[in-house]
Amino acid sequence: MKKFLLKLIDLFAKRFWYNYMFESERHFGMNHNYNTQTLKRFDNPIYLENFGFKVFSQNDEDGIIEEIFKRINTSNKSFIEFGVQNGLESNAHFLIHKGWRGLWIEGDKKMSRSIEQIFNKPIKENRLRVINKFITRENIDSIIKDQMQFLCENGEIDLLSIDIDGNDYHVWNAIKCISPRVVVIEYNAKFPPNFEWVMEYNSKHIWKYNDKHGASLKSLENLGKILNYQLVGTNICGTNAFFVRNDLVQNHFCTIATSENLYNPWRTMKLFQNGHPCNEYIGK
Repeated sequence: MKKFLLKLIDLFAKRFWYNYMFESERHFGMNHNYNTQTLKRFDNPIYLENFGFKVFSQNDEDGIIEEIFKRINTSNKSFIEFGVQNGLESNAHFLIHKGWRGLWIEGDKKMSRSIEQIFNKPIKENRLRVINKFITRENIDSIIKDQMQFLCENGEIDLLSIDIDGNDYHVWNAIKCISPRVVVIEYNAKFPPNFEWVMEYNSKHIWKYNDKHGASLKSLENLGKILNYQLVGTNICGTNAFFVRNDLVQNHFCTIATSENLYNPWRTMKLFQNGHPCNEYIGK
């Protein structure tokens, strides 16, 4: 009974908080229908927004990733993530704390050196490998192939996380040598959920902090279908989309698996905070 009451209080508190925040969005030109749609999802535990929390991820991705694997389980607790900067605020940092092993690929030399210093312990223990390479659709598959022995035996990893602020769509489409159970990929939430848009491929693209990056959620949904993945949700901040391989979906996720139903707009004022800032690896 006590556990039920605590859960009920948490649900009402979360609902009140989001009502307050969404009300403020009217002053920023956002579509009120998106807010109403998102609030309705909190009444249904099938939607992933209910489970988001931040430990080391940029926003609420840590909680959503944890919930997805509660529903589908893991195979070998392995990951590949690229576009991690110094690794401290990334989708796999918390996974390393939980005993996962994997590969980080970072194009910036300075950032790669920082990772090697900050994450010296898991690197020495062969739980984490860091590669300093600028990713393109031409080289990504061969980079991963070279690490297959470290990552997995059968080509299946648990998590692939893509955040390179540009060619994300094209790079995901170019990966053939592995079969991730879950894919997390950034989407360009500037575009409404029924609109298809993909940034033109440019192997030398570097994000200039403008709206020329990535792809709309609808375009990623359609690419996921081609690659045998179902869109299962987006995070409340409107930055990342979550996909699960079709053979694992079963009845674990929302059956209306469309961008129109699962879209969240870009909500810059909803940054998640959790404790003091992180500036070193504190895991075992």
